Amino acid sequence: MDLQTICLQTIEIAKEVGEYIRTSGKVLTQKQIETKGANDFVTEIDKGSEDRLVKKLAPLITSAGFITEEETNTTRGVEYNWIIDPIDGTTNFIHGVPPHAISIALMQNKGIVLGVVYEIMMDECFYSWLGAPAYCNGKEIHVSQTNSVAQSLIGTGFPYNDYTLINQYGIAMNYFMQHSHGLRRLGSAATDLAYVACGRYDSFFEYSLKPWDIAAGIFLIQQAGGAYSNFSGSNDVLFSGELIASNGKTQQEMIDILQPILKK
Repeated sequence: MDLQTICLQTIEIAKEVGEYIRTSGKVLTQKQIETKGANDFVTEIDKGSEDRLVKKLAPLITSAGFITEEETNTTRGVEYNWIIDPIDGTTNFIHGVPPHAISIALMQNKGIVLGVVYEIMMDECFYSWLGAPAYCNGKEIHVSQTNSVAQSLIGTGFPYNDYTLINQYGIAMNYFMQHSHGLRRLGSAATDLAYVACGRYDSFFEYSLKPWDIAAGIFLIQQAGGAYSNFSGSNDVLFSGELIASNGKTQQEMIDILQPILKK
Protein backbone atom coordinates (compact mmCIF):
# COMPACT_ATOMS: atom_id res chain seq x y z
CA MET A 1 0.00 0.00 0.00
CA ASP A 2 1.32 3.44 -0.97
CA LEU A 3 0.88 5.29 2.31
CA GLN A 4 2.56 8.44 1.02
CA THR A 5 0.02 8.86 -1.76
CA ILE A 6 -2.85 8.10 0.60
CA CYS A 7 -1.50 10.64 3.10
CA LEU A 8 -1.25 13.36 0.46
CA GLN A 9 -4.80 12.60 -0.64
CA THR A 10 -5.93 12.74 2.99
CA ILE A 11 -4.33 16.16 3.39
CA GLU A 12 -6.28 17.50 0.42
CA ILE A 13 -9.49 16.08 1.85
CA ALA A 14 -8.78 17.63 5.26
CA LYS A 15 -8.12 21.03 3.72
CA GLU A 16 -11.23 20.86 1.57
CA VAL A 17 -13.41 19.99 4.56
CA GLY A 18 -11.54 22.57 6.61
CA GLU A 19 -12.68 25.24 4.17
CA TYR A 20 -16.26 24.04 4.64
CA ILE A 21 -15.83 24.39 8.41
CA ARG A 22 -14.20 27.80 8.10
CA THR A 23 -16.94 29.14 5.84
CA SER A 24 -19.79 27.56 7.81
CA GLY A 25 -18.43 28.86 11.10
CA LYS A 26 -18.93 32.43 9.95
CA VAL A 27 -22.70 31.92 9.84
CA LEU A 28 -23.09 29.45 12.74
CA THR A 29 -26.23 30.09 14.80
CA GLN A 30 -27.25 28.97 18.28
CA LYS A 31 -29.94 26.75 16.75
CA GLN A 32 -27.21 24.67 15.08
CA ILE A 33 -25.56 23.82 18.43
CA GLU A 34 -26.64 20.73 20.36
CA THR A 35 -25.59 19.65 23.85
CA LYS A 36 -24.45 16.03 24.16
CA GLY A 37 -23.68 16.36 27.87
CA ALA A 38 -22.34 18.83 30.40
CA ASN A 39 -20.10 21.23 28.46
CA ASP A 40 -20.05 18.74 25.58
CA PHE A 41 -21.27 20.32 22.36
CA VAL A 42 -21.85 19.26 18.79
CA THR A 43 -22.96 21.36 15.83
CA GLU A 44 -24.53 20.57 12.50
CA ILE A 45 -21.13 21.50 11.08
CA ASP A 46 -19.38 18.75 13.12
CA LYS A 47 -21.78 16.24 11.61
CA GLY A 48 -21.51 17.73 8.14
CA SER A 49 -17.72 17.72 8.37
CA GLU A 50 -17.60 14.11 9.49
CA ASP A 51 -20.01 13.01 6.76
CA ARG A 52 -17.84 14.70 4.15
CA LEU A 53 -14.65 13.18 5.54
CA VAL A 54 -16.11 9.68 5.60
CA LYS A 55 -17.43 9.91 2.05
CA LYS A 56 -14.16 11.28 0.67
CA LEU A 57 -11.87 8.90 2.59
CA ALA A 58 -13.86 5.75 1.85
CA PRO A 59 -12.65 5.36 -1.77
CA LEU A 60 -8.98 5.63 -0.76
CA ILE A 61 -9.10 2.20 0.91
CA THR A 62 -12.34 0.49 0.02
CA SER A 63 -11.99 -2.17 2.72
CA ALA A 64 -11.37 0.32 5.55
CA GLY A 65 -13.86 0.97 8.32
CA PHE A 66 -14.37 4.01 10.52
CA ILE A 67 -14.08 5.00 14.17
CA THR A 68 -15.70 8.43 14.35
CA GLU A 69 -16.73 10.82 17.09
CA GLU A 70 -20.21 11.54 15.73
CA GLU A 71 -20.76 7.95 14.51
CA THR A 72 -21.92 8.95 11.04
CA ASN A 73 -20.35 5.65 9.96
CA THR A 74 -19.81 2.75 12.37
CA THR A 75 -18.58 0.14 9.88
CA ARG A 76 -15.42 -1.59 11.10
CA GLY A 77 -12.73 -2.86 8.75
CA VAL A 78 -10.90 -6.15 9.28
CA GLU A 79 -7.42 -4.65 8.77
CA TYR A 80 -7.79 -0.88 8.24
CA ASN A 81 -9.87 1.72 10.08
CA TRP A 82 -9.95 5.49 9.77
CA ILE A 83 -10.13 7.30 13.13
CA ILE A 84 -11.73 10.72 12.68
CA ASP A 85 -12.49 13.78 14.77
CA PRO A 86 -14.28 16.21 12.44
CA ILE A 87 -13.73 19.23 14.71
CA ASP A 88 -11.43 18.74 17.68
CA GLY A 89 -12.11 21.81 19.78
CA THR A 90 -15.83 22.27 19.12
CA THR A 91 -16.24 24.62 22.11
CA ASN A 92 -13.54 26.86 20.63
CA PHE A 93 -15.22 26.62 17.24
CA ILE A 94 -18.65 27.72 18.43
CA HIS A 95 -17.05 30.74 20.12
CA GLY A 96 -14.96 31.60 17.08
CA VAL A 97 -11.56 31.16 18.72
CA PRO A 98 -8.56 29.01 17.78
CA PRO A 99 -7.50 26.33 17.78
CA HIS A 100 -9.88 23.81 16.30
CA ALA A 101 -8.68 21.04 14.07
CA ILE A 102 -9.57 18.08 11.89
CA SER A 103 -7.83 14.93 13.09
CA ILE A 104 -7.52 11.89 10.82
CA ALA A 105 -5.55 8.72 11.50
CA LEU A 106 -5.36 5.43 9.66
CA MET A 107 -5.07 2.34 11.85
CA GLN A 108 -3.78 -0.93 10.43
CA ASN A 109 -4.73 -3.74 12.80
CA LYS A 110 -3.77 -2.16 16.16
CA GLY A 111 -1.13 0.31 14.98
CA ILE A 112 -1.41 3.80 13.49
CA VAL A 113 0.28 4.11 10.08
CA LEU A 114 -0.81 7.59 8.98
CA GLY A 115 -1.80 10.79 10.74
CA VAL A 116 -3.06 14.22 9.67
CA VAL A 117 -3.96 17.13 11.93
CA TYR A 118 -5.23 20.22 10.13
CA GLU A 119 -5.57 23.29 12.37
CA ILE A 120 -8.13 25.30 10.49
CA MET A 121 -7.74 28.90 11.64
CA MET A 122 -3.93 28.91 11.37
CA ASP A 123 -4.05 26.88 8.12
CA GLU A 124 -1.37 24.53 9.48
CA CYS A 125 -1.34 20.91 8.37
CA PHE A 126 0.74 18.42 10.35
CA TYR A 127 1.15 14.98 8.81
CA SER A 128 3.19 11.82 8.46
CA TRP A 129 2.96 8.24 7.31
CA LEU A 130 4.80 5.11 8.43
CA GLY A 131 8.45 5.28 7.40
CA ALA A 132 8.45 9.05 6.89
CA PRO A 133 9.40 12.03 9.05
CA ALA A 134 6.67 14.32 10.37
CA TYR A 135 5.88 17.51 8.47
CA CYS A 136 4.04 20.80 8.87
CA ASN A 137 3.03 22.53 5.65
CA GLY A 138 5.77 20.73 3.74
CA LYS A 139 8.60 21.34 6.22
CA GLU A 140 10.04 18.54 8.32
CA ILE A 141 9.39 18.91 12.04
CA HIS A 142 11.00 17.45 15.16
CA VAL A 143 10.29 17.39 18.86
CA SER A 144 12.21 19.72 21.15
CA GLN A 145 15.53 18.92 22.80
CA THR A 146 14.54 20.09 26.28
CA ASN A 147 16.04 17.82 28.92
CA SER A 148 13.95 18.51 32.02
CA VAL A 149 10.46 19.37 33.19
CA ALA A 150 11.88 22.49 34.83
CA GLN A 151 12.79 23.81 31.36
CA SER A 152 9.55 22.65 29.71
CA LEU A 153 6.45 24.37 28.39
CA ILE A 154 3.65 21.88 29.04
CA GLY A 155 0.30 21.52 27.34
CA THR A 156 -2.75 20.07 29.05
CA GLY A 157 -6.51 19.83 28.73
CA PHE A 158 -9.14 20.39 31.39
CA PRO A 159 -11.86 17.79 31.94
CA TYR A 160 -15.25 19.09 30.83
CA ASN A 161 -17.56 16.32 32.04
CA ASP A 162 -15.40 13.69 33.78
CA TYR A 163 -14.40 15.03 37.17
CA THR A 164 -13.21 11.77 38.74
CA LEU A 165 -9.64 13.07 39.03
CA ILE A 166 -10.35 16.77 39.29
CA ASN A 167 -8.78 17.23 42.74
CA GLN A 168 -5.67 15.30 41.74
CA TYR A 169 -5.53 17.27 38.51
CA GLY A 170 -5.39 20.48 40.50
CA ILE A 171 -2.41 19.11 42.42
CA ALA A 172 -0.65 18.25 39.16
CA MET A 173 -1.29 21.67 37.68
CA ASN A 174 -0.09 23.34 40.87
CA TYR A 175 3.15 21.36 40.64
CA PHE A 176 3.83 22.30 37.02
CA MET A 177 2.96 25.96 37.61
CA GLN A 178 5.78 26.06 40.13
CA HIS A 179 8.26 23.69 38.50
CA SER A 180 8.18 24.34 34.75
CA HIS A 181 8.14 27.20 32.26
CA GLY A 182 4.36 27.09 32.41
CA LEU A 183 1.12 25.33 31.47
CA ARG A 184 -1.00 25.98 28.41
CA ARG A 185 -4.58 24.85 27.71
CA LEU A 186 -5.65 25.43 24.11
CA GLY A 187 -8.84 23.35 24.05
CA SER A 188 -7.85 20.96 21.25
CA ALA A 189 -5.87 17.85 22.17
CA ALA A 190 -5.09 17.12 18.51
CA THR A 191 -3.48 20.55 18.16
CA ASP A 192 -1.66 20.18 21.49
CA LEU A 193 -0.08 16.94 20.30
CA ALA A 194 0.88 18.46 16.96
CA TYR A 195 2.60 21.22 18.93
CA VAL A 196 4.60 18.61 20.85
CA ALA A 197 5.57 17.03 17.54
CA CYS A 198 6.90 20.31 16.15
CA GLY A 199 8.67 21.35 19.36
CA ARG A 200 6.42 24.20 20.49
CA TYR A 201 5.48 22.21 23.58
CA ASP A 202 7.88 19.91 25.36
CA SER A 203 5.17 17.67 26.80
CA PHE A 204 1.43 17.21 27.24
CA PHE A 205 -0.87 15.33 29.61
CA GLU A 206 -4.61 14.80 29.93
CA TYR A 207 -7.21 12.23 30.97
CA SER A 208 -10.69 11.29 29.71
CA LEU A 209 -9.46 11.30 26.11
CA LYS A 210 -11.03 9.43 23.21
CA PRO A 211 -9.15 7.66 20.41
CA TRP A 212 -10.21 10.28 17.83
CA ASP A 213 -8.70 13.00 20.06
CA ILE A 214 -5.22 11.50 20.03
CA ALA A 215 -4.72 8.90 17.27
CA ALA A 216 -3.20 11.22 14.68
CA GLY A 217 -1.33 13.30 17.26
CA ILE A 218 0.50 10.47 18.98
CA PHE A 219 1.56 9.13 15.59
CA LEU A 220 2.96 12.54 14.65
CA ILE A 221 4.91 12.65 17.90
CA GLN A 222 6.31 9.18 17.28
CA GLN A 223 7.41 10.11 13.76
CA ALA A 224 8.92 13.39 15.00
CA GLY A 225 11.11 11.56 17.53
CA GLY A 226 9.02 11.83 20.70
CA ALA A 227 7.36 9.40 23.07
CA TYR A 228 3.99 8.75 24.68
CA SER A 229 2.42 6.54 27.35
CA ASN A 230 -0.44 6.36 29.79
CA PHE A 231 0.08 7.54 33.36
CA SER A 232 1.61 4.16 34.30
CA GLY A 233 4.11 4.15 31.45
CA SER A 234 2.36 1.74 29.06
CA ASN A 235 2.36 2.58 25.35
CA ASP A 236 -1.12 1.08 24.93
CA VAL A 237 -2.84 4.46 25.06
CA LEU A 238 -5.33 4.69 22.20
CA PHE A 239 -8.32 3.42 24.17
CA SER A 240 -6.95 3.99 27.68
CA GLY A 241 -8.37 7.49 28.16
CA GLU A 242 -5.13 8.92 29.55
CA LEU A 243 -1.98 10.25 27.96
CA ILE A 244 1.44 11.67 28.64
CA ALA A 245 3.29 12.72 25.48
CA SER A 246 6.65 14.41 25.22
CA ASN A 247 9.86 14.93 23.32
CA GLY A 248 11.07 11.67 24.84
CA LYS A 249 13.76 13.27 26.95
CA THR A 250 11.26 14.29 29.65
CA GLN A 251 8.90 11.32 29.33
CA GLN A 252 10.07 9.34 32.35
CA GLU A 253 10.22 12.45 34.53
CA MET A 254 6.64 13.30 33.54
CA ILE A 255 5.54 9.75 34.40
CA ASP A 256 7.35 9.88 37.74
CA ILE A 257 5.59 13.14 38.60
CA LEU A 258 2.09 12.27 37.37
CA GLN A 259 1.73 8.58 38.19
CA PRO A 260 1.52 9.00 41.99
CA ILE A 261 -0.76 12.03 41.65
CA LEU A 262 -3.22 10.74 39.05
CA LYS A 263 -3.41 7.06 39.95
CA LYS A 264 -7.02 5.91 40.27
